[in-house]
Amino acid sequence: MELNYYPETDSLYINLSEQPSVDSQEISEGILLDYDAEGRLVGIDIDNASHKVEMEKLILSQIPSKVETANA
Repeated sequence: MELNYYPETDSLYINLSEQPSVDSQEISEGILLDYDAEGRLVGIDIDNASHKVEMEKLILSQIPSKVETANA
């Protein structure tokens, strides 16, 4: 899983899988769910993220895998 914030467009993309998205569904204004060819959720796109998501702090709890950070 990977979280990417794009300040130039104020959008947050949560990539849940490496599978390509083939379909998207807007579930709320500016919030889209991306699905792969098998109908599995592979990503979440949030427009105007700074107004919809509290991004000041990220807490990871009991994650069963390696956590990496990247500075853009």
